[in-house]
Amino acid sequence: MNSHRHISQLIGASALVALTATLAACGGSSPSSAGSSAPATTSAPATSPAASATTSSGGSGNNAAAAAAITANWEAFFSAKTPDSKRVMLLQDGPEFASVIKSQSGSGLAALATAKVTNVTVNSPTEATVDYEILVSGTPELKNQTGMAVYEDGTWKVGVTSFCGLLTIENAGKTSGLPAACKSAT
Repeated sequence: MNSHRHISQLIGASALVALTATLAACGGSSPSSAGSSAPATTSAPATSPAASATTSSGGSGNNAAAAAAITANWEAFFSAKTPDSKRVMLLQDGPEFASVIKSQSGSGLAALATAKVTNVTVNSPTEATVDYEILVSGTPELKNQTGMAVYEDGTWKVGVTSFCGLLTIENAGKTSGLPAACKSAT
């Protein structure tokens, strides 16, 4: 199968959000103010066993809870079973991307693509690095990907830089034609 076509379909299929950015090149995101120094977990169900968690400062119980929430939310964002409205809520500044998420979810591979988080590194109370894979029908198609999660409005979300990186890949590396919110995120 043509690799670029397949990546484009994967991105559309999984509502795109986070094959992070040119895939690690867009790694630094600018998180919104969290309003709390201890991130709360969300109730989004995980689609696979929890990923391992590491921290840049040594680790704590809050980091383990954050890693579990990040894993659940990241995987839910890429699940075809997750409604578009929930995907919007799981993306940093999601309302600015609602129309893009909706249009991407119509892809033929949408029902087959998922994400599997393999590691979460909590960098701060409002930012984490996520290592993950994109699978199609359970088979890893994009391995060793890195993205950013941010804590926004009480929820760990896929970072906008990760999502915009995916949109750039889908757009054959061109930034022209990307949503305005992507231009302000870089």
